[in-house]
Amino acid sequence: MDFGLVLQTDPPASQVISLMKRAERNGFRYGWTFDSAVLWQEPFVIYSQILANTQKLTVGPMVTNPGTRTWEVTASTFATLNDMYGNRTVCGIGRGDSAMRVAGRQPNTLARISEAMKVIRALASGEEADLGGGTTVRFPWIKPDAQLPVWMAAYGPKALKMTGEEADGFILQLADPYLTEWMVKAVRDAAVAAGRDPADVKICVAAPAYLTVDDSPAALAHAREQCRWFGGMVGNHVADLVAKYGEHSDLVPEALTEYIKARQGYDYSHHGRSDNPDTAFVPDEIVDRFCLIGTAEQHIAKLGQLKALGVDQFAVYAMHDAREAVIDGYGAAVISALRD
Repeated sequence: MDFGLVLQTDPPASQVISLMKRAERNGFRYGWTFDSAVLWQEPFVIYSQILANTQKLTVGPMVTNPGTRTWEVTASTFATLNDMYGNRTVCGIGRGDSAMRVAGRQPNTLARISEAMKVIRALASGEEADLGGGTTVRFPWIKPDAQLPVWMAAYGPKALKMTGEEADGFILQLADPYLTEWMVKAVRDAAVAAGRDPADVKICVAAPAYLTVDDSPAALAHAREQCRWFGGMVGNHVADLVAKYGEHSDLVPEALTEYIKARQGYDYSHHGRSDNPDTAFVPDEIVDRFCLIGTAEQHIAKLGQLKALGVDQFAVYAMHDAREAVIDGYGAAVISALRD
């Protein structure tokens, strides 16, 4: 199992770079960031410095979207980074929940994501791509060995199906073993139906991880409060699924949708923050299921379950008051226990 670190690109950028360097020293192989142009600083500028200050770390957005930038610009940015530092980027892509809504636009459709994935992957890999209207382009400066894997974030049945059919990887933003098994199966079944080898679709589970010295009630209560924001963030996507498929649907498991019944709304100015006031509806049970909290031994046990389900990477969301501690703690005890 590989490990990644997920950060927001809050200023100063130097701190983001420092934490990514720390992660690599501790055995993390991927460095991810949010990508929401209004809420945080431009990640691709920061990726250049992360790559320059690390040796092997692969970087990318979790996730970008096909509406914020034109597709040839996105592809060119990835390709330029790869030309400068080797093929050390990955394109995580999704509908653009915060990036689009904060800018007053609706998240992208699956059809648009599908088209964008094909264009971005092709151009960044040195191939021709049709930008629409019969305009076919190709970057003349691409090296022969250029490549860009595209991983798709998904929850709903149509998105999971498309991930299995078209994406190089699947990003699942929660760490509940039951839901992971359910969604990984949907992706793999779709891959097989499309004539693909399901093993070619990398599986990345991303969730907050908070290490505690012990499993006392006080320690666990603090950890839950630091990670409760995640249930609110996931709740945005779940609310979209409920609006589309209803509260009770065979297409979406109730283990995912049940908890948002008390959800009142969401203020994106607190998006991904541990002090988010719009997450009071998230119960402790969801925090425990969706996140990893507790001692290193408890983290290892849950990650072992996820690994057995076929998870190739666990990406740690470090939006809490113990970022350095979780990076160092994973390096000292967790990563070595799970690494292949």
